Amino acid sequence: MPVPDAPVTGAERSPDPAGGPARPSRLDPAVAARLRRTPDGLVAAVVRQHDSGEVLMVAWMDDEALHRTLTTGRATYWSRSRNEYWVKGATSGHHQYVRSVALDCDGDALLVSVDQVGPACHTGQRTCFHTDLPVTGVAGPGDDGRVRA
Repeated sequence: MPVPDAPVTGAERSPDPAGGPARPSRLDPAVAARLRRTPDGLVAAVVRQHDSGEVLMVAWMDDEALHRTLTTGRATYWSRSRNEYWVKGATSGHHQYVRSVALDCDGDALLVSVDQVGPACHTGQRTCFHTDLPVTGVAGPGDDGRVRA
């Protein structure tokens, strides 16, 4: 049975309705100024395997989680369900060693490239994206979807 990753203790935070940092953080102010957060102060983090590009999971970070990730080299996230920080692999042993972090052009998503040890998904699967959905309307190159007379 998969083991959930351990929370980081002493990590209370309260949402900022203005979409800014939810609590004081040690994140570089220049980096923090570029983030566009959700109303609860979070930024989506898309996590991929650094060498293959395989998308492993999506998680959430606030400013402090990003600071911890950048300065420790260990992926740290904010758990919305548990309302606390967690370091991926702290209890499961399925660590994520961070190779790079990139901010998208709008500042509302992060791309975290990691060296994943073991499965990334809490279900025990390698990736959280293991359920394919049927696509019936396949478009080809140059098909912009417009109806032509």
